[in-house]
Amino acid sequence: MSSIAVTAPTTRLRLTARGRRVFAFLAALPVVVALALAVVGGGAALASNETGAPTGAFTEVTVMSGETLWSIAEDVAPASDPRDVVAEIARLNALENGSVTAGQRIAIPAAYASGR
Repeated sequence: MSSIAVTAPTTRLRLTARGRRVFAFLAALPVVVALALAVVGGGAALASNETGAPTGAFTEVTVMSGETLWSIAEDVAPASDPRDVVAEIARLNALENGSVTAGQRIAIPAAYASGR
């Protein structure tokens, strides 16, 4: 008896252009998902309250004609250093240049709100 060995034909795996695009997409997908989660999670960190004061711990006032942040700070916190109060009001209201206009509504930290 003679034995006949049957061998399976060997084929090379070839990727088409479409297959390469699908493979690249699937390889990049976890990176895209991780970046998206980092962006979403990072936004929450940026919106956090630095002072630890509870959200909503402020009152709003309307700026009258001729008023400045300095005069408002002196009105709401006469016993405090106006520089510190102006800095807190500017930070709370995101006032880059520190100027206000008549009719503008600005938030005053609750710690100083009882003075006005």
